Amino acid sequence: MNDFEENVTLFEKEIPGGWNFSHILKRGTSLRLTDIEGGVNASTLLFNQKDYSERYNMADTLKAQFTSYITKGHALFSDMGRILVAVIEDTCGWHDTMTACSTPVTNIEKYGKKNYQEFRNEYYRDGFTSLLTEVSKYDMSLRDMHSMINFFTRIDVDQNGGLSYTKQARAGAFVDIQAEMDTLVVINTCPHPMNPEPNYSPKPLKITVWESNYSQKENPSYHLRDENKRGFINTTNYNK
Repeated sequence: MNDFEENVTLFEKEIPGGWNFSHILKRGTSLRLTDIEGGVNASTLLFNQKDYSERYNMADTLKAQFTSYITKGHALFSDMGRILVAVIEDTCGWHDTMTACSTPVTNIEKYGKKNYQEFRNEYYRDGFTSLLTEVSKYDMSLRDMHSMINFFTRIDVDQNGGLSYTKQARAGAFVDIQAEMDTLVVINTCPHPMNPEPNYSPKPLKITVWESNYSQKENPSYHLRDENKRGFINTTNYNK
């Protein structure tokens, strides 16, 4: 097992609040997402870097692991039954999989309108448009948008099916995901639409890429369920 502290950083960058970013995470390397100030929301899309038609599948990820959220020990499945990335460390404990990101409509309803033509870089960005802008750099479009993971956001469900935002902001919290196959990671840092903060105040995110290369025996996601083991086998066969 290669611990974060023992490895040379391959790449590091701070993403300002409200911005979009993408990175091709190579198999055997890990991405650490760090909440710098507390309160960041990192809406994330995942694609097979070799074939963008294969991407993260929320339904299979949740039902295969009998969960409604993501934390250490969970694997993120593609729609082909393979493992894109595995969560190998997490100090946050809960990452939303059930809701989406902000849109132009939710932004206007919550914050009002502040456009680029008038306010330039101080305008109100929304998560959906930002993610769409980022995937377009890879010749993808609206039809390629899919369910996302909202890292650092917790959404609870009551007995009647109602959703509620639970504050868990903590500066310095981080989550590590290891790529089990070459994966395109697309991230936006706009506020989650259910965040009760009335003012538009997106938070920054630090990303750090490092060589982890956990073996399957060391990987907590591999041992969670038999469904995960089959997913890892499918991924190994694909990577050959």
